[in-house]
Amino acid sequence: MVTKEISRTAASPVPARRSPRRRRDGRAALLYLAPGGILLLAMLVYPIYQLVLISFYDYGQPQAVGNAPLVFLGFQNYTDLLENVQFWEVLAKTLGFTAVCVVGSLALGTGLAVLATRVRSWARVPLFLAALAAWATPAMAGSYVWLFLFDADFGLVNEVLSGLGFTGMANHSWTFDTYSTFGLVAAEVIWCSFPFVMVTMYAGLKGVPEEVVEAAYLDGASTWRTTWSITLPMVRPLLTIATIQSIIWDFKIFTQIYVMTNGGGVAGHNLVLNVFAYQQAFAGQEYGLGAALGVVMTLLLLSITGLYVRSQRRSAGWV
Repeated sequence: MVTKEISRTAASPVPARRSPRRRRDGRAALLYLAPGGILLLAMLVYPIYQLVLISFYDYGQPQAVGNAPLVFLGFQNYTDLLENVQFWEVLAKTLGFTAVCVVGSLALGTGLAVLATRVRSWARVPLFLAALAAWATPAMAGSYVWLFLFDADFGLVNEVLSGLGFTGMANHSWTFDTYSTFGLVAAEVIWCSFPFVMVTMYAGLKGVPEEVVEAAYLDGASTWRTTWSITLPMVRPLLTIATIQSIIWDFKIFTQIYVMTNGGGVAGHNLVLNVFAYQQAFAGQEYGLGAALGVVMTLLLLSITGLYVRSQRRSAGWV
């Protein structure tokens, strides 16, 4: 069957033997990329080194201004962090919040990308302009706009819902309950992050050869079978990139949570790890403990993205 052959070819490419010319081109590419790579490593390695170093010391405001000597604690900051019950509660909320934002961004962005491939240019251009406007809006400005829209007293959303007959929504506070607050912030995060997924997936979908899809339809494949066996394997690399970027961005959310929940919500019920680290390091002046939390967050991000990439490579037959 044509569909099976195309799917097998798209999902499991046969590695070709590298020729001497390709090896020379690879070395030349490395030489061209070396200056930028060295600069990038220098900008990354030193801050990470300082972060790890500070996490092993009792480093507070007196040590920062030079009024007290540094005291080496070893792994004590990490032990205190892992024994903190609030850390595990915030970690669970952060993982759940990140999952909702990533799934929402991917679903909305991919859906609109598919829609953009099937409409005419007069409808596609306004769609992209609206999406890019959301993407270009600063996080702080977007957060305040959403707070105004969902304001309990003057918000447009409550007025519209009340006008439609939902009288219980009059003067409803969207930022009082823990879950409704997280839902409101997640909606704002999805709104400002789906355009990246949309543009990325639109480029991938436009890169799928039309003759391949037509051959699948002529072979009797359904739309679902064509999408699953042909389109998805071809856009999988771009989907992987979009997912990893979304995980990194949404896991490190700070501005939206801090602005829309006034620093973490009622009694800190809407804290995420980035805001929690800010409170520990700057509000609490425990820079060593904040640095330890930063190291843990980095390791968690590397683990999550590494597991995701590994699962995608296995499912695609790359390894």
